[in-house]
Amino acid sequence: MTFELLEVNKEIISTLEKDGIKNPTKIQKLTIPAIKQGKDVVGVSNTGSGKTVAFGVPIIEKVVPGAGLQTLILTPTRELTVQIAKELKKFSRNINCNITTVYGGVAIEPQIHKIPRSEIVVGTTGRLIDHLRRGTLDLSKIKMIVLDEADKMVEMGFIEDIELILSKVPKNKQVLLFGATISNEINDIKKRHMNDPVIAQAESYVTEDFLKQYYYDVKPFEKFSLLAHLLKTEETERVIIFCSTRANVEVLTRNLKANGVEAEMIHGKLRQNTRQRIMDNFNRGRPKILVASAVAARGIDIKNVSHIFNYSLSKDPEEYIHRVGRTARAGESGKAITLLEPRDHDAFGQILHQYSLNVKKLEKGEFPSLRFVAGTYSPRRGNFHSRGRRPYNNRNSSRSRFEGRPSRFGPRRFRRSNESGNRSHRSAAF
Repeated sequence: MTFELLEVNKEIISTLEKDGIKNPTKIQKLTIPAIKQGKDVVGVSNTGSGKTVAFGVPIIEKVVPGAGLQTLILTPTRELTVQIAKELKKFSRNINCNITTVYGGVAIEPQIHKIPRSEIVVGTTGRLIDHLRRGTLDLSKIKMIVLDEADKMVEMGFIEDIELILSKVPKNKQVLLFGATISNEINDIKKRHMNDPVIAQAESYVTEDFLKQYYYDVKPFEKFSLLAHLLKTEETERVIIFCSTRANVEVLTRNLKANGVEAEMIHGKLRQNTRQRIMDNFNRGRPKILVASAVAARGIDIKNVSHIFNYSLSKDPEEYIHRVGRTARAGESGKAITLLEPRDHDAFGQILHQYSLNVKKLEKGEFPSLRFVAGTYSPRRGNFHSRGRRPYNNRNSSRSRFEGRPSRFGPRRFRRSNESGNRSHRSAAF
């Protein structure tokens, strides 16, 4: 099967080939013809299967330049909004098509200026509703609406926002719904807002032909040392290390840097321009290790990720699938390694029960024991507060160089901190 046989516009095929996309994936084969025929479509497939091409190509083909806003694409995150718009702009290099991104965390005035001149708007639900309330977004000419990562939007509590936006578009619009899973809420959207949709089901997760999955049983206090050892011994390209919380991300990144491992971090509390800069640099390989919360697990196209490390598991089994789906994309191979401490066993058991996965156990072997300092980040002070040992304290001084300010209690405070800190250091667990 080729894109020519799918009757895709030759100019679009040319742009796809320049990006190394020569043959359609399964989800693209199933959905592109149906979308071109004007049918509503529900597309279900794993991350990295080419869903953006699946809906993006026929959307670009159907756009009428200068005819106003015709297509609206809803996404759960700002990162995915930027990523989809970037891909659509690539597909339409040889076609006159204006695409605008709409999301929060940035100034709204440039968006207000660009929307009236756009044929396609890609946005997050919150900022789109903000524009609707301001009267700066006219949906009266919408012909197609796409819900990308619809399951994630529902999971994040955006179902009411989705319903509100769908209520503002014409009834005869074409609805495209894409995701990795179909929940009861998604089924409700399908029943209320879609007209006899085509169900296109591809693989819901990456197969073991491309993705090799492993786990180590570890004690909490040795988990960080094993991770650092694997980062230095595995043959890696780009690496994403997933943690379950923002605090985990910050503390782990600090400890990696303290042990000579160059890494950057990303989580949902960072400013949007900071998050975008970090993702752009990571895609360029600067650095090659990214510590991330769930914000990077869905919908973001990161090239050449060879390894995924699950440092701490989410309680949601689907989150594991989306995490490991960041590697082994577009036919490339990848490896996912989970560091499994005792409290993760229940969550891991649910993952294996819900999905048919071949995850092999590996033995730890010998590795150096590294010091791990737990702590929390203080934006006001611009540093971390250690709950473990304070390596820069001078017991003969009443000033803590770690905190950068005089100690109120003098050396006695450091003794108490070190006594309690030994326990925190030994646990080293998130």
